[in-house]
Amino acid sequence: MNVTKDSNLAEVVQRHPETIPVFMKYGLHCIGCAIASFETVEQGAIAHGIDADKLIKELNEVIEEEG
Repeated sequence: MNVTKDSNLAEVVQRHPETIPVFMKYGLHCIGCAIASFETVEQGAIAHGIDADKLIKELNEVIEEEG
């Protein structure tokens, strides 16, 4: 699974728990909250003032390393 701007936050974390430290690094601590089930990676990034492209790049790098 490649993470995209349209990827669901909760799904990314559920399928790839190795991404949790990346979300934490960027201050996205709400990955386990109910809103994460309805929010995309891009929406979460925007809500927290994070560069979505940079976040997605790092998430995919971590997933690739674990692959």
